[in-house]
This record gives sequence, C-alpha cells and structure tokens, in this order.
Amino acid sequence: MQAPVLVLKDNLKRESGSKVQHANINASKAVADIIRTTLGPRSMLKMLLDAGGGIVVTNDGNAILRELDVAHPAAKSMIELSRTQDEEVGDGTTSVIILAGEMLHVAEAFIEKNYHPTVICRAYNKALEDAIAVLDKIAMPIDTKDRSTMLGLVKSCIGTKFTSQFGDLIADLAIDATTTVGVDLGKGLRDVDIKNYIKVEKVPGGQLEDSKVLKGVMINKDVVAPGKMRRKIVNPRIILLDSPLEYKKGENQTNAELLREEDWSLLLKMEEEYIQELCMQILKFKPDLVITEKGLSDLACHYLSKHGVSAIRRLRKTDNNRIAKACGAVIVNRPDELQESDVGTGAGLFEVKKIGDEFFAFIVECKDPKACTVLLRGASKDLLNEVERNLQDAMSVARNIIKNPNLVPGGGATELTVSATLKQKSSSVQGIEKWPYEAAAIAFEAIPRTLAQNCGINVIRTMTALQGKHANGENAWVGIDGNTGAITDMKEAKIWDAYNVKAQTFKTAIEAACMLLRIDDVVSGIKKRQAPGAGQGPSKPKVETEADADGEQILPD
Repeated sequence: MQAPVLVLKDNLKRESGSKVQHANINASKAVADIIRTTLGPRSMLKMLLDAGGGIVVTNDGNAILRELDVAHPAAKSMIELSRTQDEEVGDGTTSVIILAGEMLHVAEAFIEKNYHPTVICRAYNKALEDAIAVLDKIAMPIDTKDRSTMLGLVKSCIGTKFTSQFGDLIADLAIDATTTVGVDLGKGLRDVDIKNYIKVEKVPGGQLEDSKVLKGVMINKDVVAPGKMRRKIVNPRIILLDSPLEYKKGENQTNAELLREEDWSLLLKMEEEYIQELCMQILKFKPDLVITEKGLSDLACHYLSKHGVSAIRRLRKTDNNRIAKACGAVIVNRPDELQESDVGTGAGLFEVKKIGDEFFAFIVECKDPKACTVLLRGASKDLLNEVERNLQDAMSVARNIIKNPNLVPGGGATELTVSATLKQKSSSVQGIEKWPYEAAAIAFEAIPRTLAQNCGINVIRTMTALQGKHANGENAWVGIDGNTGAITDMKEAKIWDAYNVKAQTFKTAIEAACMLLRIDDVVSGIKKRQAPGAGQGPSKPKVETEADADGEQILPD
C-alpha cells in the first residue's frame, strides 16, 4: 500500500496568474483615483471622518490615504508608497500614487497580450534610468543663501496647499526653522533634522499672522513652585538632569524592621541628608534654572527655591534634548558628575507666560540655537492642524533644497520633458521591450493631464499643445499654470520643484509598479470566519489514502 496523501482543506485559499495581476492593477488604480483630484493648486479637498467621529478637511495625499481602511494587499502597498515618500522627502505624496497607478494601468494591455512581467519591469527600469538622466540634464543649481530664491521655491512647492492663501507666512516660517537647525557636515554638506529638533506647538487663539519661529524652545510646563521661584530670568545658567531629585527608592521591595523610635527619625534624617547632598552638588555651579526629566521632591524644591533657583520637573526626553541643543547644555545623569562645561549659558531669556488657559515656559533669545520651536496661532484646532501639515511639507521642501540645491520645473513640465525624451529614445530600444518602454513614456503624462483636469480646462486641447511644444525635447520649462490652466514658461511663472522630490517620486512609483506586476500568486492562510457555534474545535488536516484522493485536486483553485 502506498503512503497516505495529505490534502489541505478549507484553510488555504489561492489565486494565481494574470487574474491576480489584473486584481492588483485594479486595486492600485482605485487608490490612485481617490486622490487624483487633490493634485495641483486648484485641487479639491477631501473630508475625512476618523474612527473617533472627528472630521478632517485636507488635500494632503498622505493625510487622506492614512485614514483609508482597505482590505486588498495591493492597495495597502500603494498606501505604504505615500508614507515612504512623506518620510523620505515630505512632498510629492499625491504625485507618486498617481504615477504608480498610471504605470500599472499602461502595463495592463501587455499582461493581456501575455507579455512576461519581467520583460515589462526591465523596460520600466530602463525608462527610470533614462528619466533620472533627463532630470540631471534639466536641473538648475541655486544658491541656498539667497533668501528670496528660497522663499519663491518653497512657496511654489506648497502653492497647492490650503495655506497658500496666507502669502509668504508658511514659507517664511519653514525657511527660518530649517536654517536655524541646519548643521554643517563638512565638504559643503548640510544636515537638517526636522523630526528631532523642530517642534511645532499649536495654540488656538490669536491670528495666524502671530505665528513665529522662536530662537529657542517653548515647553508646556510651569515652574514647580510658582509663588517661590522666579518666572523670568535674563541670561540664565541652565542645568539639565536625567535623574530624580527625590528619595532613592530601592530596586527590589525591601522591608526594614525598626525596634527603636530613634532609628525611625535617623532613617528620615538620612533621606533628607541624601536630598540635601544632591541639591548642594547642583547649587555648587550657581544655576538659575534646573530642569529634570524625572521627579523633584518637596524638600529639593525647598532647597532650590531658598537659593533662588527655578526648577521644572517631568519633562519629555525629546524636549530636554531640544533645550540642550538650544542653550548648549549637556544632559547629566548623576548630579555628582556635574562639570562647569555641562552648564548651558547660551540662552538669553527664561520666561513663563500664560497663553489661553495654560502656562508655557520659554527658553529663547539663544546665541546659536541648533533646535527651535514653531509657535502656531490660529482661530480653531482644525485650521491649526491643516496649517501644521502644510508647514511640515514646507520644511521638508526647504530641507531638500539645503541638502541638494537643484531645481526642476513644476507644473508638469518635468514629466512632459521626460515623456518626450523617452518617446524619442524608444525607437532605439531593441526587441520586445520597446513597447512597454514607450508605454512608460506615455504614463509620465498622467501628472500634467491630471493638473489640467483639476484646473477645469479642455484637457485634450491643452495636452496636444503641450506635447507639440515638448516634441523635440526643447522648451523643457513649458508647463501648466495650475491656477489659470494657461500654458506658460515655468521660469517666468516661478513654478519650481525640488530635484530630490522629483527623483524620489519617479524611483518610488516605478519600483512599486514593478514589484506589484511581479506578483503572480496571492496565498491566504486566513480562515473565513464561521458562524458562532458552527464547527466546534480546531479543524485537523484530513489524512486520506491515495484511492480517496483520486477524484480531488490537491490544491483548490
């Protein structure tokens, strides 16, 4: 008798071949269609309802896709694209989805003609290399120290956002913040860490015009003893601690049995002396302000206030790091290891102010701060949230330019130039890859076409006119003015994009399209939910003899 055959039942669902590829392409197109209308300055807004019942109104591609709840794996992968783009360069989140969706859309015809996905991917990768070469050719270097150029560039990159109606305000804030925290790495390179060293504080109330970049740090804290401690200190000496100024608690649970009453008072005295010793070690350095991330006991508070020292406790680690960068202090773990060089003397003013109902501590007027806080004021929370999203994009744009000071034309001009160049080159591509290569060239036109659609102008007429101007690879700077829909020279209209953003958009979109095209099997090991009470207990694989298995498929379709 032959060995029994193991037949997998119920819990393995499998789809394969071109059916899967079509499903992936359709899911990706569906995601792209959701945010297609949010591209460009005349774009539509989306109203998002979150799980808590709150409402968000935005045209930020990443913010919209974050709220989507999708079941299809390919759609999830598309949403991940937008997040990657946002983390890498902070802009172009909508463009990357539209471009990836279009790349998959044009590939559908080849899948139907039984082209192998590897052939299509090879052609796409060749098209990507050539597209980046075109970007390098048309890129224009700029001087990052020229503020008016920087301002114009950041404004044109965030001109599609909601806050563009407030003029230069957001662009000004973004440039001030990024130039403040920029660090020279040598060899002409600069690094800007937006995540760790720029904090955006949103305080409802006041005018949006009251928003400003502080030359230092602002934290939502008050001094420990407001009546006894100073709330305004000029040129403070600041000590930052990462240790508690309170009785040391044992690591393990300890029980002490005391037989005499004097031992109890001795124990209390030892604790008090321990705190006094800690405070004296700090007071040796004559600080004006002591900030700790941990607790600070009443007794320590008494010693410090007696010597005219203000104290703030239970600060976030990230805030403490920012204060250290702003005033030149070093965060110390043990007070007995303090040195004069650890004391921060770079701040010009420490002040506690009340804004609305809350107290905020300001450590500002720093000499050379490498961290800063952007204080945003506005009428409502919803407005402030949208302004913050736009500001994050603007700061990312400013950072990209500081890192790689090259410009490419906006308004779809770059994509049209890339498309025209690739169409010309497609005639020299040998073999079967010629057609997918040409299709990739056509896919790049999705961006200017979508811009034209969102302007509400005649798309076919505009696209034909633009293709005519770009046909011979000249007029690389001719594109669509997103506000009026007119065909204009991007240099004159000052509509620009950062080189980093465009290069990242092309790479992410094409690589993602290739990855999705090469999926030919979706195997799901998740069981469908059964009705309560149906089929009690876990199902076991059924062992059958070969005679029983003759009439069955080993794997169901």
